[in-house]
Amino acid sequence: MSIEFDISNQYLRSNRKKGFISFISGVSMVGLILGVMTLVTVLSVMNGFHQELRERVLSAISHSYISEYDGNLSNWKDVQTTINQHINVISSSPYIEQYALLNAGNSAQGISVRGVIPELERQTSVLLEKMKHGDSQLPKSGILLGAGLAIQLGATLGDKVTLLTPELSSSIIGILPRFKRFTVTGIFDAGVNEYDNNLAFIQLNQAQKLYSMKDKVSGIRLKVDDIFNAKKITQEVVNTLGAHQYYGVDWTRQKANFIKALNLEKQMIGIILSLIVAVAAFNIVSMMVMVVTDKTADIAILRTLGMTPKRIVKIFFYQGLTIGIAGIIIGLILGVLLSLNIEHIVSGIESIIGFEFFPKDVFYINRFPSEIHLDDIITVAVGAFVLVILASIYPAKRAGKVSIAKVLNHE
Repeated sequence: MSIEFDISNQYLRSNRKKGFISFISGVSMVGLILGVMTLVTVLSVMNGFHQELRERVLSAISHSYISEYDGNLSNWKDVQTTINQHINVISSSPYIEQYALLNAGNSAQGISVRGVIPELERQTSVLLEKMKHGDSQLPKSGILLGAGLAIQLGATLGDKVTLLTPELSSSIIGILPRFKRFTVTGIFDAGVNEYDNNLAFIQLNQAQKLYSMKDKVSGIRLKVDDIFNAKKITQEVVNTLGAHQYYGVDWTRQKANFIKALNLEKQMIGIILSLIVAVAAFNIVSMMVMVVTDKTADIAILRTLGMTPKRIVKIFFYQGLTIGIAGIIIGLILGVLLSLNIEHIVSGIESIIGFEFFPKDVFYINRFPSEIHLDDIITVAVGAFVLVILASIYPAKRAGKVSIAKVLNHE
């Protein structure tokens, strides 16, 4: 170690004996620790929330879907056979997606109806695996409701509901909306309000009859082996089928605004919380200026012994750097520990105060998932370190400019 570093450590130890300077040093370090810890914890929790949201939303919309330009897919069995031959397609399922009015007793709700083949749908989506009540077998006159939708309608297992479609049918009393009575055979809970409150499943052939689609479907949903390569895989499938007749939409296009909003949210919160670290880092400036003022006599003595201004700058630069690095390391450790145990801590706080931070009937997620990303840790550490360096430069340079003559005359 250099003599400058040794002197810097001596000053750090001597400062502990001086109450006010020691207090300011402690405040500066604690501020930096809290800032780094908060930033790491919040970024990790946001990573957890984003991952949970992506998984829940993607499980409901599939990785991609393929349809014809006219909105309906004819000869879908042949198309599905061709799709399944692609090496990266794990499974596929036909579907019909339409709107309807669902009536139960005195309640009615506009919903999205999805006609599916249950055996195939379970291979591309986990929605039918999220059954809260009943099962997902879907008999001929059965219907599956989202948990929120069932509550809104006051419907339970075994209840009769009426599905009215925009399609018209002629009868002896005139033209009437096409409708059918179904029995509630299952209630699913996807954990995403968009689907729990507005989605119902019926058999594919029943949807074809209700919406006069004959043997057609709305499209075919795909599950691929690499979700982040879904766009390329979907385009390859479309090219095989014939790009002039078919088109494909992957999950990044289906939920483009959703993904952009998640990324923008993380970036903005990261920038805002970085200001806390910046304020804490620049508290080191005021602390080091006070240290330099307190050590002017020592600086003058060192100068008279032959130490150059450049070496004086190094002494106080190392001192600020030591305080900053210690604060960053402690903050990172505490941030990681807090991120790993955030769910247990929040659960304990909720049980103590008797208040639920994320009610299940309001938010998509009613817990605090956390996912630590190494790149976030590195970014926080490097950013805080740069701020500490910038905060240490001015006081150190000020120490190097101390006038020996003025100090000795004063002394």
